[in-house]
Amino acid sequence: MKDKTQIEVILGNSNSRFSGVTSTMLRVLEHHKHKINIAVLGKHYLPDDVQSLSFFECANICKKPLNNGNYRVFHARRNNEVIQALILKKLFRAKIKIIFTSTAQREHTWITRWLIRQVDSLIATCSGAAAVLKRKPDTIIPHGVNPEIYKLPSEGKKAEWSSLGYPGEYGIGIFARVRAQKGIGILIDAMIPIMKKNPAPTILIAGETTKSHEGFVNELKEKIQNEGLEDRILFLGKIHYDDEVPKLMRGLSIVAALSTIEGFGLPVLEAMSSGCAVIASKTGAWEDIIEEDVHGKLVPCNDTNSAHEALMNLTSKAHQLEQMGLKGRERIKNHFTIKSEAESLLNLYKNQNKVKQSN
Repeated sequence: MKDKTQIEVILGNSNSRFSGVTSTMLRVLEHHKHKINIAVLGKHYLPDDVQSLSFFECANICKKPLNNGNYRVFHARRNNEVIQALILKKLFRAKIKIIFTSTAQREHTWITRWLIRQVDSLIATCSGAAAVLKRKPDTIIPHGVNPEIYKLPSEGKKAEWSSLGYPGEYGIGIFARVRAQKGIGILIDAMIPIMKKNPAPTILIAGETTKSHEGFVNELKEKIQNEGLEDRILFLGKIHYDDEVPKLMRGLSIVAALSTIEGFGLPVLEAMSSGCAVIASKTGAWEDIIEEDVHGKLVPCNDTNSAHEALMNLTSKAHQLEQMGLKGRERIKNHFTIKSEAESLLNLYKNQNKVKQSN
């Protein structure tokens, strides 16, 4: 472990539940831990080779600047992490610069707007997130994925799908916690008429169902059973992200992301990197990422009819799906890799001491 007294960057990690924000933080951390003295406030989901700090350890370390006179950087990705950083700065006189990454694409609450005004640097993850900010972001840094993990199948989609052991000729997947706002009901309603006429596709729904959403899932399962499709629309439940998601992505031909509201939406990047065609709603960063009819389809949020028409188009041209997937992978490799995200953040961290200190 590196010298704790000379930690240069501190990352917020306030949520005990694994989320997309947690996943993003950990992926970028893998690149940063070898290039900068970095630590995490909180122990949730941290690998053994990463330094973690308690709040009071952090307060103590940050009383003084680094030996070179620079302030440390505190990178927050959640409101409560900005609050932690402000407490350190205002009450404990911590010598830190605060960076906040904003992904939300809805009107911010007054408390979020106030918190954003307090930080030294502001990052947006896409043009949609930048557009809702009252303060102009200092930079836009999109998320990325690792194309060496999310890669093409070695023997083609058909062979990879067959190796997974599911029915049908090809797979359509959706990766999200199972709840209405993730668009899972929209996918099912859009696909039922198609699947009753076309025996080729099978749908895999990969994600945890929390207790408060069990009623919603039970309604979906009853609808599926009534249509006689319970063997072709499958709920996989919670799956291991690092081990199982890349394997499933390699076997799928289409991945759906039909959320009614989304922050960024990593599954689209993971799917395109894995050679899948995609259908996504016009939220998150997906309009920045997907080119219509080149990588897949974009549809309005919460619009089952549009989703049905788009899926009819995709499933009726199954021979074109692989070409869409290959073009999607090239787009990810050129513009949305975890390496490029990590390098952009590292440059921002290193330039923070050139930023005027906020009050």
